[in-house]
Amino acid sequence: MISVDTMRCSYCGACVSVCPVNALDLQETRLVVSEDCFECNLCLPACPMGALVAAGESSRDLPKVKDHYDVVVVGAGPAGSVAAWEAAARGLSVLLMEKRQEIGSPVRCAEGLGPGELDGLVDPDPRWICAHIRKARITVVRDGQEHPWEPPAQLEDGEDAGVGYILERRVFDRALAERAAQGGARLLVKTAAVGLLRDGETVVGVQAQGVWGRRDISARVVIGADGVESRLGLWAGLDTTLLQHDLMTCAQFLLAGIDIDPECTYYYLDREAAPGGYVWIFPKGDGRANVGLGVQADLVETAPLELLTRFVESRPFLARGSIVTLIAGGVPTALPPSPMVTDGCMLVGDAARQVDPLTGGGIANGMAAGRLAAKVAAEAISAGDVSRASLNRYEQEWAAGIGRRMARNYRLRARFPPAQRAGERFMHLFALTIGAGK
Repeated sequence: MISVDTMRCSYCGACVSVCPVNALDLQETRLVVSEDCFECNLCLPACPMGALVAAGESSRDLPKVKDHYDVVVVGAGPAGSVAAWEAAARGLSVLLMEKRQEIGSPVRCAEGLGPGELDGLVDPDPRWICAHIRKARITVVRDGQEHPWEPPAQLEDGEDAGVGYILERRVFDRALAERAAQGGARLLVKTAAVGLLRDGETVVGVQAQGVWGRRDISARVVIGADGVESRLGLWAGLDTTLLQHDLMTCAQFLLAGIDIDPECTYYYLDREAAPGGYVWIFPKGDGRANVGLGVQADLVETAPLELLTRFVESRPFLARGSIVTLIAGGVPTALPPSPMVTDGCMLVGDAARQVDPLTGGGIANGMAAGRLAAKVAAEAISAGDVSRASLNRYEQEWAAGIGRRMARNYRLRARFPPAQRAGERFMHLFALTIGAGK
């Protein structure tokens, strides 16, 4: 029977089209070979990746990658790409690994950025900006009644409150990764970290699995940017396990064919629609919007997808739209693990739980963390000391900056239990956190 090299298969479906007995089935990101396969081998030359292997043969090798870098970054989301380009800019040899075959996909994000969040990180680019946001509308739902409020678009002194953005993450993430590559980092897609290399207690590299097979790649510092599902932190001995009340489980539609204000984001604080969380509507231009919700995981009684469907169907201005994309995922709303570094290893972004506990926003936080981690890593490598004590400067500087705001927001979230998050006090606090009504 034909076998599938899952690391090499790109799920293009070409092989399915030539199989005479329908023994191949493309199931989202899995190619399944049934027992009907009688090894005619017609599918082998149809596969552009060389991922199909005849019985008794082994997968063919591709050119190898280097086996040592100063820094290996695992995960090419915003946090990882910024870490890679910053490390490369400091003269380090850098490998940036992404387990998926396409950077930025699938999107697991509402794609919103508040006013000023990109300042000092990257200049806005029309290629990856879908909408400019100049106002917000927050609706508190109590006892079935909606109480909308639109925070002022100007500060008390008359100054404009600023412009936020709705991104096209598929383009945005790829642009950041391309910048890292253009700056000198080596980028490999469809390459996963499957373990860590150690010298005693010190992390000295990664075990990588890619289209070229399995390989040990050594590094002076490994930066884990592998998302909410991070395994690297656990392998390094860092406690990244989330408690249920510190996880938002989310579902989102991209709706087309709706009519909303293209410069306004909409938020619904509704205990019935999104227990412990909220519903968002983020415009993406041309009659499109991300419509999603997050539910505190320990309060889930009905699947978020079902809650989202009910919300959309109950509002005619959304129900008339068509669902062109469905995404789902989890958002950590915990404090970062302590420590978030160990000998030779650091965590950034969602892997380090660097997401705002009140809003669930983490794009800019992750980018800032990636830059800071790369700076500290470069200094540690230059000094010849990549111990936890040396890398801990990253954790200290984070805690003194953005981490302080995160800790405050975590305390505020704890002060308002889910039953009180549909009240006026929490609404005004939420408005401040999303950058509205300052």
